[in-house]
Amino acid sequence: MTTPPPRPAEPRPAPAPLRIGALVPLTRPGWTEAGRHLLAGLELAAAEVEEAGGVDGRPLELVVRDTAADPVRATAAVDELAGLGVAALAGEYHSVVARAVATRADALGLPYLCSSAVLDDLTDGPTAWVARIPPPQSHGWRVYADFLLDAGHTRVAVAAEPSAYWTAGTRVLRERLASRGATVTVLDARALTPAGVCDALAADGASALLVLTGFPDPAVPLVRAVRGDARLAGLLIGAPAGQPEFAGWAELLGDDGAGVPFLRYLPGRLGPLGTRVAAALRDRLGEEPSFVAFEGYDTVTVLAGLLRAHGADRARLAAAWPQVAVDGTRGPIRFRRPPGTGVWQWDRPPLQVVDRDPAAPGRFRVLRAG
Repeated sequence: MTTPPPRPAEPRPAPAPLRIGALVPLTRPGWTEAGRHLLAGLELAAAEVEEAGGVDGRPLELVVRDTAADPVRATAAVDELAGLGVAALAGEYHSVVARAVATRADALGLPYLCSSAVLDDLTDGPTAWVARIPPPQSHGWRVYADFLLDAGHTRVAVAAEPSAYWTAGTRVLRERLASRGATVTVLDARALTPAGVCDALAADGASALLVLTGFPDPAVPLVRAVRGDARLAGLLIGAPAGQPEFAGWAELLGDDGAGVPFLRYLPGRLGPLGTRVAAALRDRLGEEPSFVAFEGYDTVTVLAGLLRAHGADRARLAAAWPQVAVDGTRGPIRFRRPPGTGVWQWDRPPLQVVDRDPAAPGRFRVLRAG
């Protein structure tokens, strides 16, 4: 009698992936250029985690949903992603949409790391479930107001559309400027034509106009109209929300889009990690990466670190925000809860006031560091 050959070992089942839900504006009326950069950063970081063996041997999977800048659509996506078993949520660029995501994530008990939205009140009250990468709007826009004051602008006009985000920004600017005797005139960018805004500016005598509107409309025709009005020669145009960061601004406005100060969240110089990631993002995007792409990369880096340390249990992940200590592309990332805020916040994100150099609009000038 012969011994029967041993049975082949049963193949081990592949480990179940760890899933992160990614919320990104990829179609209009969302700002698709910002969404593309945000997604590039999210995907690059996830791909690098995979190349390094995943999270403790488990694949890391991004489950991407397009918000199209619609809070209702984003809320439905949160419900869907929660049902799919994601461990956490990441992403979103538009503040009003991020607020809807944060509110729903809080109600469901689902950790959410906001990548790129700055509205201070992401939730109605304190929550253990939500953290944020960029600085709150009140901090960044105060720095911007100080930049205006130091440049001698004591009479400022804003052309704003109705929105919780634009309203909050206008309030921050008015309070900061008023503390040093400056004034803010609000012009309704939805009710007035670009020519009407120019007439109001000429009558008001403001030395600076801040464009608090969507892009490309009405921001592009408004900037063109102001630049072409001889009565407004020498008027500073500003865009604190960061519209000039993206290539689309320069492509549509050319020289008219230069010399427009805005806020961006980059350090004076990238370290080795940031330099390497910048090159990889440049290859992926086919253009220079914006600060939004770095925000996406840092978001997944933080979440992957949390998953390694604490597993996929949602409550354990949310409880671990204050334990985060991660090297991000723009510096060490740690979270704290500042007084008066409801979410966990990266302690010291970098901040600059920057514009496109009129002598070379493809080059940025740092005007102030915050």
